[in-house]
Amino acid sequence: MFWELVATVFAGLGGAGIALLLRKLTKQSAPKWLVPVFAGGAMLGFQIQGEYEWYDHQASLLPEGVVVVKAVQEEAPWRPWSYVFPQTIRFIAADVANSATNKIDPNLVLVDLYFFERRHMAKRVPQIVDCVQKARTDFTQSFTASDKSTQSTATWHPLERDDLLLKAVCTG
Repeated sequence: MFWELVATVFAGLGGAGIALLLRKLTKQSAPKWLVPVFAGGAMLGFQIQGEYEWYDHQASLLPEGVVVVKAVQEEAPWRPWSYVFPQTIRFIAADVANSATNKIDPNLVLVDLYFFERRHMAKRVPQIVDCVQKARTDFTQSFTASDKSTQSTATWHPLERDDLLLKAVCTG
């Protein structure tokens, strides 16, 4: 985040430099207010570009075997352009390559989900996916996959048939 601030300041200096060059080329007939307008526009443009490139850049850094299973786009009133071009602000990736099938119940798969959000550290959450029931739950040390007739304390969240997590973990 520090380097982003430094780059934003340099973008502003570059924009101001372009405005100063325009004033010099027009023999100072261009208005003085162009300098702060160009500086602010360059800084704002740099930030907008960074916001939109964040998702593609972050997704490209994922190692092989880690797939994006959900991307969340958002519109905001303080970013009016986002109503035309929604911005991806967070996404979830599943570590499919290192997922493990349960030996007692092969319909259950343990997979790590990684939650990414702009300007936040990634969070890892282990999940159990039931490929037959099409549901997921948090993995805890007290989770048991023994007999289906025994009551489990896990809270299962249903998944849609076309859910990317279900497709990534339960196929192949």
